[in-house]
Amino acid sequence: MFRLFLTTIVLSLSATTYFFFLSQKGDAPMTTSTAKGSPAEPIALKKEKILEIHGDKRIDPYFWMNERDSEPVLSYLKEENNYLETILSNKKTLRNKLFEEMKARTVKKDSSVPYHEGSYYYYSRMEEESNHPLYCRKKESLQSLEEIILNTDELAKNYSYFDLGDVEVSPSETLLAYSQDTQSRRIFSISIENLLTKTTEDSVISGASGDFIWGPDSKILYYNKRDLNTLRSSELWSYNLETKKHEKLFFEEDTTFSIHLSKSRSKRYLFLFSNSTLTTEVRFLDLTDKESSLKVFSQRKRGVEYEIEDGGDRFYILTNLNNKNFSFMETTLEKTNLENWKEVLSVEPEVFLKDIEVFESFVALRESHEGLLKIKLLDRKTNKTSYLPTKEEPYKISFSMNPSYSGKTLRYSYESMTTPYSILEYDLTKKETKVLKTKEVLGDFSSENYVSKRVFATARDGALVPISIVHRKDLKITNKTPLLQYGYGAYGITIDPSFSSERLSLLDRGFVYAISHIRGSSYKGRAWYESGKMSQKKNTFYDFIDCSKFLISEGYTSKEHLYAMGGSAGGLLMGAVTNMAPELYKGVVAIVPFVDVLTSMLDDTIPLTTFEYDEWGNPNKKDEYDYMKSYSPYDNVTEQEYPNLLVITGYHDSQVQYWEPAKWVAKLRDKRKGNNLLLFYTDLNAGHSGASGRFDHLKDIALYYSFLLHLEGHS
Repeated sequence: MFRLFLTTIVLSLSATTYFFFLSQKGDAPMTTSTAKGSPAEPIALKKEKILEIHGDKRIDPYFWMNERDSEPVLSYLKEENNYLETILSNKKTLRNKLFEEMKARTVKKDSSVPYHEGSYYYYSRMEEESNHPLYCRKKESLQSLEEIILNTDELAKNYSYFDLGDVEVSPSETLLAYSQDTQSRRIFSISIENLLTKTTEDSVISGASGDFIWGPDSKILYYNKRDLNTLRSSELWSYNLETKKHEKLFFEEDTTFSIHLSKSRSKRYLFLFSNSTLTTEVRFLDLTDKESSLKVFSQRKRGVEYEIEDGGDRFYILTNLNNKNFSFMETTLEKTNLENWKEVLSVEPEVFLKDIEVFESFVALRESHEGLLKIKLLDRKTNKTSYLPTKEEPYKISFSMNPSYSGKTLRYSYESMTTPYSILEYDLTKKETKVLKTKEVLGDFSSENYVSKRVFATARDGALVPISIVHRKDLKITNKTPLLQYGYGAYGITIDPSFSSERLSLLDRGFVYAISHIRGSSYKGRAWYESGKMSQKKNTFYDFIDCSKFLISEGYTSKEHLYAMGGSAGGLLMGAVTNMAPELYKGVVAIVPFVDVLTSMLDDTIPLTTFEYDEWGNPNKKDEYDYMKSYSPYDNVTEQEYPNLLVITGYHDSQVQYWEPAKWVAKLRDKRKGNNLLLFYTDLNAGHSGASGRFDHLKDIALYYSFLLHLEGHS
């Protein structure tokens, strides 16, 4: 929905046996200079374009790169790809080794934890060498015969990119709807299959956003459509399977808002959310009443955000109405406007209430206490509360699949930087927790070999910035220890300290990995987010730099061995810190970086631009323009020495257009001093999240890691 970080991007790092790999001979070391005999860097053609607003002129010599599909653009991108492969040609053995060892840690034949809904148990599973899962079900018992309801490997085989959106079985249990994106532009088509006859509906819904829900009689499918130019999800439609007619039910006129669909756990209500960065408006439809129509729950009020859940005899609300860190409230079914909302539980001001799950007899609330996550349970009859137990620090805890409204159990996930992802189930009647599944890591992995902790860096204004750190327990840390520092810091999105089997490929080679929980995220609550956006955006960059200085001063590493990584808005972070403090980093990996802030935010034809004025600012206003210009990475490239840089983009990226990193790299080549590496790769088949498929994306990670390991002299 936003210029988001790459979903689960790599931005988790990994490895196998440090001392073993140090002792192996393989690729020759790669030079970091443009020494005699090295291939010439691609030099982009300059065509001056004057961009003027507020009496300020900017000259953009690479503006022509936004001519998508033109021969000069494609030639330049391919030339950069060829240059990267030439420079890294003697690292192919290392890249392949990294890919194979990461793949070797993956359980090839695996299955999700089944959940029960209606007459069936549903689950997905992976075959030995498949890139995409099979979706399956068993009737009434897990001992019943398996029915494969969707083979996504079969769907994906004819496409270089494939992303599955929603998968939903109808209430009649005889129809299956699923959405798919085959261009990596987040434009989905929706197909409907009869599970009895194994035939597919002739009518395929195109131009959809990917989310949809079934009506209770299985005759109506509700779905959202995208504007094909701006990619804003703006229209709610219904499709009647009997009449084959489509009907538009709602259009969101405000271009700063986007819509998405959900269904209440009770299956009674359709919820249609209209969201901007700061404001929410929800409409609801009673699916059990054929005469019902969409109703506004509470009219939008700038700055008021809310979510609603069906509580049977009332609605429950999660909102920032009276509490910046969100409150838990309720209202009657008849009077839903905000003046009728009443607080259910008082929440301490420093506690950030992140989300809620409502059931017939209890409510689960996920809270953040100074960045540490907890799940609180509220008994709806007694109003008594209790917390689920947690273990080490730092960790990540989230809600899992809980489809049953009347259920007496809660499934949730737990992981840390040293502990693999697990699904747990808490029984509210027995007051017992059991582990349903722990993600297996093949090979000689043991959590006991790693240690994680949380430390705090003091920012220049006195704020304490948390840093989550992980490394091998037997690693002797000195100022020569390589350290990879990751950051994001936008949209209030928090990068929680989660587990990554891929990351082991760095840890086992002697790296320390650190996540800086900088402002712009919600790690320390809503105020932490608000102090890292708009006119305070530079706090995000200052925090990251101050964390880097802290890690150096505390002896975790040195300037000669410190690396930085970020993607999307985190790529903007990478661009800013390399302009502001290039001397701190040996190397930087910037993935789909949002670096041409002004030009993009001034172009309202680019997807998501107007939607994001409340995040970055509206450059049509001079004061906001001036502030954005002061940090926009592309506009602040200067004649100085930059760290070694690896820049990645996807040609079909819908969130950060490919030309932003392409222009940035071209300008860096023209302006930078010194002989440090500057490498740029465009995946011509992918978009914002990189390659699709469980194994293909490992090749991307292997490229990032081989770049870092090369700079550390690993062969």
